[in-house]
Amino acid sequence: MKTAYFDCFAGISGDMIIGSLIDAGLDFSFIEKTAADLGLSGFQIFAEKKLKNGISATSFKVHVNEDHPHRRLSDITKIILSSGLPEPAKNHSISIFNRIAVAEAHIHATTIDDIHFHEIGAVDSIIDICCAAAALHEMKIQYIISSPLNTGKGFVNTAHGLLPVPAPATAEILKSIPVYSTSTEAELTTPTGAAIIAHYASEFNSFPAMRINTIGYGAGTRDLDIPNLLRVCIGESVRNEGILSDKVIEIETSIDDMNPEFYSYLFNVLFDDGALDMALIPVLMKKNRPGHILKVITTPEKSENVISRIFRETSTSGLRVTETSRRILARKMIPVETPYGIINVKVHEMNGKAVTVSPEYEECRIIAIEKDVPLKNVYNSALKEAQKII
Repeated sequence: MKTAYFDCFAGISGDMIIGSLIDAGLDFSFIEKTAADLGLSGFQIFAEKKLKNGISATSFKVHVNEDHPHRRLSDITKIILSSGLPEPAKNHSISIFNRIAVAEAHIHATTIDDIHFHEIGAVDSIIDICCAAAALHEMKIQYIISSPLNTGKGFVNTAHGLLPVPAPATAEILKSIPVYSTSTEAELTTPTGAAIIAHYASEFNSFPAMRINTIGYGAGTRDLDIPNLLRVCIGESVRNEGILSDKVIEIETSIDDMNPEFYSYLFNVLFDDGALDMALIPVLMKKNRPGHILKVITTPEKSENVISRIFRETSTSGLRVTETSRRILARKMIPVETPYGIINVKVHEMNGKAVTVSPEYEECRIIAIEKDVPLKNVYNSALKEAQKII
């Protein structure tokens, strides 16, 4: 299976993604045609070789000749739908912009329909996202893995003023994705780069088992204390992609003297504390007393929080704690646009193919209540739109 590994030791941005793919063998003329097919005007694109810390790389840049309007999500969606992009690239591009819109709406406490994109709505960002989607489709990449993302640190100037790194929208997009920062004071991971890799990567991990055929380096703009490069390694996987393993803590206790009405509250606060999964099993205990076995799975980092919560909120006086391993399918969330609004859909993959596709129930439930429509209609609509992308 054709696999691409993005090594984000200096973060990731849209232009660095395209630069790395060109450096790995993608013909620049394809990017030129793709950009032209978007029907935009007032820009030129360039690709040139550069040296970063002695490493040869490709720098991709979009030069915009005039000020751009502040576009809404609907404006960008119209541009993409009316373009000459292949249908899969259109669907991926729209989903990436939806992801950004959801993050921006959350940060600014508004709806996705009211969001005015500033930097992200600019011509260069539209070209970066759409050309990246088209390039990955053209290169027939079947499975994408990314390293944890170096976000950088410090502050960055934006249309909203000076903001911390990572910028709030970037941080929102990167929820549940492993990130870190080093001593480099710069914005290394941009909202565009974060949204693209969050959409495409099925896992964020160390270097996978693969036979590398080509390597490409995409150059960033600035000279930093580290090589300002994004490395992509493209080749064939030599393992069963999508089945991951990790270490978890299993916490168990038996309870026969607690008001069962308390369990609903307990489940909510345990999830807030970092529980990954929970189960409540009815059992018959000593002296034939009815009771329950509470089982909670959490990460090693969150286990002490979960243990403290169980002691505080239940009547138990002892817990059984075991470290164990688990095998899980690679999972990603994709936001899809439906007639009822944007809904997140959970996709589990193995060997680059979707195994299960599940719209987020709680989001569907809330929309069904707000719009007074059957829940199954909302759920099935999200499922249908997701099938167009995966």
